[in-house]
Amino acid sequence: MTTKPNIGWPLLLAALCLGLVSSLLSYQAQTAGLCSTRVPAAGGTFAEGIVGAPQHLNPLLADANPVDREISSLLFDGLTRYDEDGRLVPALAESWRVSEDGRRVDFSLRDDAVWHDGEAVTAEDVVFSYGLLQDEAFPAPAGARTLWESVTISSTGELSVTFTLPESYSPFLEATTRGIVPAHILGDVSPARIPDHDFNQMPVGTGPFMVPAGENWQRTGRLRLVPTRDHWRQGVKLDAIEFRFYPDAERLLEAYTAGEIQAINSVPPSRFPEVATLPDTRLYTAPLPRYTQALFNLTDEGMGALRNRDVRHALAYALDRELLVDRALNGQGLVFDGPYPPTSWAYHPDALTIYPYRPLSATQTLENAGWTLPEGGMVREGETETLILRLLLVDEPQYRRVADELASQWAAVGVGVEINAEDAETFAAALGARDFDVALVEVAAPGDPDLYDFWSQEAIVRGQNYAGWNHRRASEALEQARQLWDVGERRRYYEAFLQYFSNDLPALTLYQHAYTYAVSESVNELEIGRIDHPRDRYETFPDWFLLYRDVAVACPEE
Repeated sequence: MTTKPNIGWPLLLAALCLGLVSSLLSYQAQTAGLCSTRVPAAGGTFAEGIVGAPQHLNPLLADANPVDREISSLLFDGLTRYDEDGRLVPALAESWRVSEDGRRVDFSLRDDAVWHDGEAVTAEDVVFSYGLLQDEAFPAPAGARTLWESVTISSTGELSVTFTLPESYSPFLEATTRGIVPAHILGDVSPARIPDHDFNQMPVGTGPFMVPAGENWQRTGRLRLVPTRDHWRQGVKLDAIEFRFYPDAERLLEAYTAGEIQAINSVPPSRFPEVATLPDTRLYTAPLPRYTQALFNLTDEGMGALRNRDVRHALAYALDRELLVDRALNGQGLVFDGPYPPTSWAYHPDALTIYPYRPLSATQTLENAGWTLPEGGMVREGETETLILRLLLVDEPQYRRVADELASQWAAVGVGVEINAEDAETFAAALGARDFDVALVEVAAPGDPDLYDFWSQEAIVRGQNYAGWNHRRASEALEQARQLWDVGERRRYYEAFLQYFSNDLPALTLYQHAYTYAVSESVNELEIGRIDHPRDRYETFPDWFLLYRDVAVACPEE
């Protein structure tokens, strides 16, 4: 019997192979005009290093710790906030209205504001939060308690809050920028026990970022924040920001150069030259609402020479402040005159007496004031004393460099300096006792330009007028301005105050502090503009990305 060969399967396989080849040839023909390109991909965590560590992620307890203030500002909102022009605008509030007598402020809250856990923000949260600052059992910052203890807080509806003041006081609105906390979580907790509550480690806020479940930054030394959908409704590409905490700038810089983090939260002036030379690094620098003054002691506890306005003018003309910034701060500072930084709406250069570097004017003014150089001497002498100033400062490297530069420049016109560098506690005590001739004082410029507690006559006794500047008209201008709510009306009084201040010169502003943020080139589409508050760094956060993916696109025609 002869068996016929089975040719079905070989024919089928051949047909399949022929089809596959045809398909591949067809695909090649169809894709011959396609190219591959890289596009931004979602995912990844942006790591930022910061010196220090949190203690309380709570806006009511954050004042004493810079890291707490930094991170809390990303997690919480107040009723109001400052915009890029230094004006108050709504945050959790929708609007507010001031009564005709200026003693009552009625706030209406947004009806779409929610906590990170989904609960609605209501007037109860506002009354509870600011009410804590009035409670003696709650460890509120001293300045905050002083303000709030005289304010009556009431709710007139689920989204309405009224603040009643003992008198018209426009700087009150700045207090409403402080973040509020949720009553539905902390309302049943004793005020005295809130600082120890778990909320301070795993907070629930309303800000653009939130702390995800399971974070344990006390153990890991890092805190992960994820963007909230309610704030970033346009969507973002990065999964999270992770703050990593370091004991000092040296360790932080080591982590950055090793590629452990993509950003340095704040570059100290002393490390600026080193960071500026690092490869693949971008630096963003912006003025801070902080400045350093040389405060003159005009009281009997200070050197008598300083009570002579001409001597104070001479000391100002003797200083090359631009050179001081370059030498002591590696150029990381901005020189300006007066007690208001240029970013304040009360800044008015036309009202100021300007003190440029004029060493010859300084020398002549000192001579005319009776301070002469003896034959072969280096320090000027008067009738009964030698012109040697006791310079008080906090014992920190940056301020020691500033003090050394001040001493060097004043020595050039025959003024001696005795540097007294003290720890923060001793420095504060010496200021209060007016145990100095000149003090280097760092001022955190308030958002509201009210300086009554710094320069009024009352502040000599019950305030921070450590210079003891006793000027009736300047004090009256400050008092009148704080009772008015209209910015235009207030500005006129501040212009008058500026004229008195800069002419009399109880203090000379040396420089405005500069903030420098360092970011790796590995972070794409990161652009940063003006930085007045920590949130400002992340204004363009939706554009940032770390990853790419490949996609096919039509090839460009040759």
